[in-house]
Amino acid sequence: MTIISNTTVLSNFASVGVLDLLRQLYQTLTIPVEVYEEIEIGLTEGYNFYEGIQQFIFPFADSGWIHLTSLNEEELRLFGELSSRLHPGERACLAMADKRGWWLLTDDRAARREASRRNIRLSGSIGCLVLAVEREIYSLTQANEALEAMIQQGYLSPVTDLTVLLKPET
Repeated sequence: MTIISNTTVLSNFASVGVLDLLRQLYQTLTIPVEVYEEIEIGLTEGYNFYEGIQQFIFPFADSGWIHLTSLNEEELRLFGELSSRLHPGERACLAMADKRGWWLLTDDRAARREASRRNIRLSGSIGCLVLAVEREIYSLTQANEALEAMIQQGYLSPVTDLTVLLKPET
């Protein structure tokens, strides 16, 4: 399964110093050029948690686990049809996920609505944290601490404790 991420999820994990959790969960993430451009803008605006991210991005780093890709012609058409209220990174992710059958990582409400409308499989920061607990990569305590740190950085989370989202033990 290929996973494409927009800027929101990358920002949440990078801002609290746990970007590598996404690598542990998915081994490889894909981002469109438009998301990389948003990251570059973020750096110029003082979002220092993006410092050094190029070392994780292929083709900038041969061993990069975040793969940079471009829209093809069919995806460009869909990109142009999507609402201009969505940021370019979200529109590019939606177009690629739709046309390539990929999973989408986003926390943006409008992008999630559009993904659902198009039957695109999706998750977000909370889903990633829950998955990390379910796969025993993180303890519940570690995941809740990461969530709390994200909330302190401005993430608007619908929950403050991931316990309610975990499947009960059988």
